[in-house]
Amino acid sequence: MDTRPVVVGVDGGPDSLRALKWAAEYATALDAPLIALTAYQLPPIYGPYAMAGWEDSSELEGSAREMLADAVRNALGDDASYKPAVLQGHAAEALIAASGDARLVVIGSRGRGGFAGMLLGSVSQHVVAHAHCPVVVLPHSSHETN
Repeated sequence: MDTRPVVVGVDGGPDSLRALKWAAEYATALDAPLIALTAYQLPPIYGPYAMAGWEDSSELEGSAREMLADAVRNALGDDASYKPAVLQGHAAEALIAASGDARLVVIGSRGRGGFAGMLLGSVSQHVVAHAHCPVVVLPHSSHETN
């Protein structure tokens, strides 16, 4: 029996919420665990502020955890069965690392920062090119606005 999880990248944007719904349905159909993954990065700081205050990333991690829980609740409801994964680092690298143990990675085609007219965002492109398992990219809905 294959017990590898379905991993879905979540950034709170509309494309990732659609990916979350799709991944949850797929995981349920296969009786596979669902991991909802989000990543956060420390902001780059230069000059005299570089040493002040950003050693503690707990506030950023807390915000990422809250966003992930809200996104899952909005997309799947209060009784969703999933494992949250909140990682520090670049989203594409976190998803690629998670793909090593996954049966499937699911992502939206564009993240929150997507430029209008792009078919794939930079994270989606990077994950598709480097993942260690199959990747499903949910297309951007033309009915949604950025």
